[in-house]
Amino acid sequence: WVFFCSLTNQCIICSRALDTHIVDRELHFAKMTYYERHLPHWHPEGRVVFLTWRLNGSLPGEFLRRLREQPHTRAGRVFRMARAQLHKSLHGPLLLKDPRVARCVVETIGRGGNPLGQYVLHAFVVMANHVHLLIEPRVPLARITDGLKGVSAKEGNQILGRTGKRFWQSESFDHWVRNAGELERIRTYIEWNPVTAGLVGNPEEWQWSSAFAGRGNQF
Repeated sequence: WVFFCSLTNQCIICSRALDTHIVDRELHFAKMTYYERHLPHWHPEGRVVFLTWRLNGSLPGEFLRRLREQPHTRAGRVFRMARAQLHKSLHGPLLLKDPRVARCVVETIGRGGNPLGQYVLHAFVVMANHVHLLIEPRVPLARITDGLKGVSAKEGNQILGRTGKRFWQSESFDHWVRNAGELERIRTYIEWNPVTAGLVGNPEEWQWSSAFAGRGNQF
């Protein structure tokens, strides 16, 4: 493997790979970038990636404190725990419920795929306090997430008349997709989010997703 990371992270890479089993044998010779904030981020070259990011303040402080006290919790478990909290929508801001803001985020996602060509867009959904995205990157993933979150945060705050306030939580969750079956399962999970949350009866009714019936071939 070729890892584009600093020498100081090499021990972390090895231990996380063994502990979480996130390096599978079929990528034995694949190039992979790695970096770490609170969570490990592995990005194999040429693979589809499942991304989730959330509004700043959308997870309870107590939940985040518990995570900091358990730094070796597997990334997949962290995601499942955070997902359960986010879907309750009981804590923090729900800025994406505003149709103007949701439209801004959807349009930003669309521009990243076409005309900018930064990724192939497979699926997305914008919920009240978080976003799910399934893409095949054509540029470094950090550039994609920085661009999507930076542009949508600036425009979202302008729409809402907010100044000097953080819009998104700084860190995103990402998971690289292992095979075609997993890709379809994640696509279904993303597009059925509004149904699971009880917001609509079927995915085609949710305006802020790739499944929306009125979207056609927009992206």
